[in-house]
Amino acid sequence: MVAARGVRGIAVIATLVLGTLTVSLAGVALWFHSRLVASLPRLEGTVALEGLDAPVRVERDALGRATIRARSFEDASRALGYVHAQERFFQMDLARRFAAGELAALLGERALATDRRLRPHRFREVARRVLERASVEERRAVEAYAEAARRGLADLPVPPPEYLLLRATPEPWQPEDCVLVALAMYVQLQDEDGRAERALGTMHEVFPPPLFDFLAPRATSWDTPVDGGMEALPPVPGAEVFDLRTAPASPSPSSAARPMELETAAAAGSNNWAVAGDLTEHGGALLANDMHLGLAVPNPWYYARLVWEGPEGPRWVAGVTLPGVPGVIAGSNGAIAWGFTNSYGDWSDLVLVEEMPGRPDAYLTPEGTRPYAWYEETLQVRDGEPRTVRYAWTLWGPLVSRDHRGRGLALRWVAHEPEATNFRLIRLATARTVEEALAIAPECGAPAQNLVVADRFGRVGWTILGRIPRRFGFEGRLPASWADGTRGWRGWVPPDAYPRILLAGTARLWTANNRVVSGAAAALIGDGGWSLGARARQIRDRLFAREHFDEKAFLEIQLDDAARFLERWRQLLLETLDEEALAGRPDRRRMRELVERRWEGRAEVGAVAYRLVREFRDAVVQRVLEPFLARCRAVDPEFRPRLPRVEGPVWALVQERPAHLLSPAHGSWRALLLEAADEVLRSVPGEDAARIADWTWGSRNRIEVRHPLSGALPGFLRGWLDMPALALPGDLHMPRVQTPYEGASMRMVVAPGREEHGIFHMPCGQSGHPLSPHYRDWHRAWAAGEPTPFLPGPPARTLRLEPPAQSRSTAR
Repeated sequence: MVAARGVRGIAVIATLVLGTLTVSLAGVALWFHSRLVASLPRLEGTVALEGLDAPVRVERDALGRATIRARSFEDASRALGYVHAQERFFQMDLARRFAAGELAALLGERALATDRRLRPHRFREVARRVLERASVEERRAVEAYAEAARRGLADLPVPPPEYLLLRATPEPWQPEDCVLVALAMYVQLQDEDGRAERALGTMHEVFPPPLFDFLAPRATSWDTPVDGGMEALPPVPGAEVFDLRTAPASPSPSSAARPMELETAAAAGSNNWAVAGDLTEHGGALLANDMHLGLAVPNPWYYARLVWEGPEGPRWVAGVTLPGVPGVIAGSNGAIAWGFTNSYGDWSDLVLVEEMPGRPDAYLTPEGTRPYAWYEETLQVRDGEPRTVRYAWTLWGPLVSRDHRGRGLALRWVAHEPEATNFRLIRLATARTVEEALAIAPECGAPAQNLVVADRFGRVGWTILGRIPRRFGFEGRLPASWADGTRGWRGWVPPDAYPRILLAGTARLWTANNRVVSGAAAALIGDGGWSLGARARQIRDRLFAREHFDEKAFLEIQLDDAARFLERWRQLLLETLDEEALAGRPDRRRMRELVERRWEGRAEVGAVAYRLVREFRDAVVQRVLEPFLARCRAVDPEFRPRLPRVEGPVWALVQERPAHLLSPAHGSWRALLLEAADEVLRSVPGEDAARIADWTWGSRNRIEVRHPLSGALPGFLRGWLDMPALALPGDLHMPRVQTPYEGASMRMVVAPGREEHGIFHMPCGQSGHPLSPHYRDWHRAWAAGEPTPFLPGPPARTLRLEPPAQSRSTAR
């Protein structure tokens, strides 16, 4: 009885405790929810904003897209800074901290490695120098944007939700932070540590020149430049050049490079194309652009339409903006439409530093001996002890690493030069013709891009937007010493020397991170890892497959997941799985039946045969290349190659099958191919070989779009910040680029002057606030490829921004 009473008493106490905890937790949850609600952006009411010359209206449609109506372009740009800070300040903060190497101060120990990697670039100093050089017009625009961004943050009664989770206070936005956001894009789009060039340098030293040229080709049969110029393909080297059967074997490290790692850099890039007026019913040109980046929450871009009064009447521009910088990055203004793909030109060089014997603190330059400039800085760490980073700079840039011989490698990179970053891209918003846009491009300071422009008069054009370094004495593909003054950079290529294409009539124009032009023009740009060209080839073929286009036809090309690139690999797999190979192997027979009879011909979610062929190709590429890459890793443990055109040498080898370039680990080329097929079969889950029919492409190509902080949250809370995981169609070497972590950060199809018929897609949503109805409402249409309008719909909410003398702030 006493025991029973004790148990009942404990139960009562437990119930009371649990009830108290539940009430406490509920109270905490209600408090936290109230703070989140208070951090939502202002969407209605009136706000006094310093610096405005006249009232501004910020209209948001049913998808949260912002239309900013102002008296002047300057007022519209100022209002954009306010809106960005209200909706996307944490994203802006991460971008500036990333570039400056200051993430750990906010995120703690886990961000230290990134800070150590970025701080030696001294981007805060670069940003200061950029602003010192800025024109009066640019500086005024940046300062107005920054001032409005500070006010936008201050007008939130509670900081954005991420700062509640981190228990941190956001720092106000400064003009130099706009430059840091632009510099962060350099890091995302270019080779910020010289890794690719270092790997090529190692390969060049390990292999004879003919074998190096073959394994790292300048061109392949997939090349699809707009001007049609094709380069000679390197032949398969003979046994007298290199023989794997007699060359000393190398240890086989466990860190063999996967094909995805070798190819992804340029393969998962962007697409843009245009057709001239004779190919559309309305006579104006038509443009498509889908920029591919790493997918995250929120999406990198923020949609905005700016409307203002120009000297000749109303003007406007609509498209994607980058939170943290003023202006529209890509879009349309009724007269022109423009878009970008990363150029993958050669925008940096590794300089072999010749140190003085006995004096490791000094090195040779064309002007004689010079000591390293050493910098020591403190890295602040949230909830941790500060750390010190010490790094050296040379005449040419930071000392980024040492090669396998111990020689210093300094990085000469356009991003370090204040002349290479500015805000002149804003001028595209007011350009009226293709010629005017092409003239603006060379003056713009940004990571060098393939700019494709279309105008309402039916013309299309291409050029490089961004600064091009003028090299002398070398081509820039491999590390080299600049100590004797016979090699280096001598300023910038002048605007009138930029390669340009201007077309009309029935012209078609395309870029997909591939080589766009040939000969001297291509040499001027340099090869910084151009893509294979398979995407460009598929786009070109689709453009020449018909004589008339509209917006829907362009969207179909953007969503094209046809497996043209893998067709020949499918045939190779079928040839490999002949009757001799199938004898006594029901698993191989099942594989052949699926590939032969159920070939989908597309990278669609339910595709089984596509995945089998794709995995087979990956397994072959790895086996063919591994004996070569292992030799490089043996001399350089940090060897991390990027070979975007690896398809060229691998396909040549599996076609010609030279015995001297086959690893001794394989008895024959046929044996290598069968081993690759068997590896795919072993990857199928479960013991029953029939399970292969359920092994779909969608189960591998599962897209996870995550918030930067979600990994630190319990699993049940991650769904609050992350987008739902989705199996999506698409792959690397096709127009619909899609991998688990990269894909179209936007899609745009628009004819200038017909924007009301245009199409626009964006993953996630317009807002960066998880309680906003616009946090994820774009995502479904983006994933499904369903058309959504390029222009905003009718206003659903309107916020008025007024000069302080005209207004008092009112409740939202």
